[in-house]
Amino acid sequence: MAAELFPTKKTPVVTTPTTGTALQQYQQQNFSNNNTIQGCNWQGSFPSIRERNGVMFNNELMADIHFVVGPPGGTQRVPGHKYVLAVGSSVFHAMFYGDLAENKEEIRIPDVEPPSFLAMLKYIYCDEIDLCADTVLATLYAAKKYIVPHLARACVSFLETSLSARNACVLLSQSCLFEEPDLTQRCWEVIDAQAELALRSEGFCDIDAQTLDSILRRETLNAKEMVVFEATLNWAEAECHRQDLQPTIENKRLVLGKAIYLIRIPAMVLDDFANGVAQSGVLTLTETNDIFLWYTAAKKPELKFVCKPRKGLTPQRCHRFQSCAYRSNQWRYRGRCDSIQFAVDKRVFIAGFGLYGSSCGSTEYQAKIELKRQGVTLGVAIIKYFSDGSSNTFPVFFEYPVQIEPDTFYTASVILDGNELSYFGQEGMTEVQCGKVTFQFQCSSDSTNGTGVQGGQIPELIFYA
Repeated sequence: MAAELFPTKKTPVVTTPTTGTALQQYQQQNFSNNNTIQGCNWQGSFPSIRERNGVMFNNELMADIHFVVGPPGGTQRVPGHKYVLAVGSSVFHAMFYGDLAENKEEIRIPDVEPPSFLAMLKYIYCDEIDLCADTVLATLYAAKKYIVPHLARACVSFLETSLSARNACVLLSQSCLFEEPDLTQRCWEVIDAQAELALRSEGFCDIDAQTLDSILRRETLNAKEMVVFEATLNWAEAECHRQDLQPTIENKRLVLGKAIYLIRIPAMVLDDFANGVAQSGVLTLTETNDIFLWYTAAKKPELKFVCKPRKGLTPQRCHRFQSCAYRSNQWRYRGRCDSIQFAVDKRVFIAGFGLYGSSCGSTEYQAKIELKRQGVTLGVAIIKYFSDGSSNTFPVFFEYPVQIEPDTFYTASVILDGNELSYFGQEGMTEVQCGKVTFQFQCSSDSTNGTGVQGGQIPELIFYA
């Protein structure tokens, strides 16, 4: 599962430097194989107790306990040293030195994967945290099981950094299982703001029924209800396979149970209901008939479904100019790019831009808006918007909100096509506080039409936080 959640193969989070290459060679070798040090004076090669301790990692030398780690058919025998393990974990201390300690030579651990168990031991022996996407969830499980809190916090930090719409639903499920409220909150922030992307992700189909229920109850989901309905049917098909059922309409309804009523079908537009839900076969004839009456009849029937639309999220606007103006020869558009760079101090989701319109009466513009990070396009849209001739800003939106990470500069660009001159901003600010988010602005080399920090286009960034 974790291999599907994160794009990178291996990303170390924390690695404490060591002196000399010999220790690193031993650790790398010992990670996959049990080894015994050759030579009678190996201690002289490592000047610190930390380095000598690290040599014992996954090493048979002086081992007084062994673990058989992993499920049947995939086990690995791992040597250990009771004193070192007890110093690193209160659970190991209780196992080896507590009042109920058992004098076993071998301990079976079928519920932890060998790479994750070794990652935990590497931290205990070497004081190094080396996490990768493939095993971070299993490592978090091991750290929780054996009460190694610093390693657990590092795992959570890794997951928060890797969080995106693609894996947010699965991580939400795992964060609840591991009782990590901060990670749960970060997951909800992503799911709310990028709900349609999250619901259409493969990971959504892998969540458990309880997590599905909590998502369907969510008042702040920023998604069309038809998208919620389609995603729920996809989950139901996957659940049928998990339960060895044929994915028929009847079985999909069966595995959904009462969760079907959490989809706010009566809040859909009539066209979505008539051409989508009503013809899906998931509803009974009585339910279909009652919902049609709900749309059309003066006396509406009682429904089991939630009828009130979701509130969604309220977009915020970061306005970077203190005033605007117009002149007889500005602001003109001839296919050139207006661009500005910005950074934030916490994760936000850019939904679109606010743009100035015509200063010469009402007219229509075509805008190509783009959001990039280090030259890589994250979002692009081509939109027409109508300007009424006022100095107001006019919103243009991406198809999906774009996730923006803190402390990195992004480039917001627009190429406008229109015959009329427009208003432009003046007295630009390099730093703007919007609620709990601080935006910083700097000039962009992509800007070829005059926009910069002090003046020009793109007066507003529209975002969710």
